[in-house]
Amino acid sequence: MLPLASCPPAALGRLRGVLTDIDDTLTAEGAIAPAALQALHDLAAAGLPVIAITGRPAGWSEPFALAWPVRAIVAENGAVMLQSQGGQLRRSFYCQDEATRRENFVRLQRCAADVLARVPGATLAEDSAGRLTDIAVDHSEFAHLDAAQIDAVCAVMRAHGLQATVSSIHINGWIGAHSKRTAADWAVQALLGEAFVPADWLYVGDSSNDEQMFASIPLSVGVANIARFVPQLRSLPAYVTAAERGAGFAEAAAALLAARAAGA
Repeated sequence: MLPLASCPPAALGRLRGVLTDIDDTLTAEGAIAPAALQALHDLAAAGLPVIAITGRPAGWSEPFALAWPVRAIVAENGAVMLQSQGGQLRRSFYCQDEATRRENFVRLQRCAADVLARVPGATLAEDSAGRLTDIAVDHSEFAHLDAAQIDAVCAVMRAHGLQATVSSIHINGWIGAHSKRTAADWAVQALLGEAFVPADWLYVGDSSNDEQMFASIPLSVGVANIARFVPQLRSLPAYVTAAERGAGFAEAAAALLAARAAGA
């Protein structure tokens, strides 16, 4: 990873928009950092669309989809998109129809019960009631699991046929081939009416569930708190900010806006 300050302005100035993680990228302790919220407003004012892609549940994400100046929030690692339209919330599923979601829900709850039975100390995330297409186990939000426990949770999820990823706070498990990366493809197409071109977008993240995005998007940025996950990552972001969490996102947004202004 190179310091974000070393990124050529010309590379930033031609970007189409921003994709971003939420937890510990825009937020700290579950609340958006004031600097990050202002950065979202600044990006919107400059005509640069922001799409947030998160492992958080649809229910948790709904008020933020209405309140934040983003084009949409894609929740549950690519399963459902939430967007504000005329002050009303629109929820769109792109991966599973209702019958599939009902069938998968039974499998997911069976897996969750097995995780709790087989991994001592494991607890479901407190936002679990708002989840529609996945399950989440808390490892760093309100509970703590060590590396061996996290690996054990992932192993149980995979044994049940689930995808499993680790964010900065949760271990998420779901059924299906969707991911943050597939979310970028269909969300950009649905929102902007154009194909997603990875080289035209900036991605900002902070943990191992952002690794697929770091690998596929050339101009990817990790906020400084990604240092916690670096030993576990096979694909690192191209650049890293000096600041952590929301202040790091604001740093990335400021660099993008400065480059755009200089090239105008």
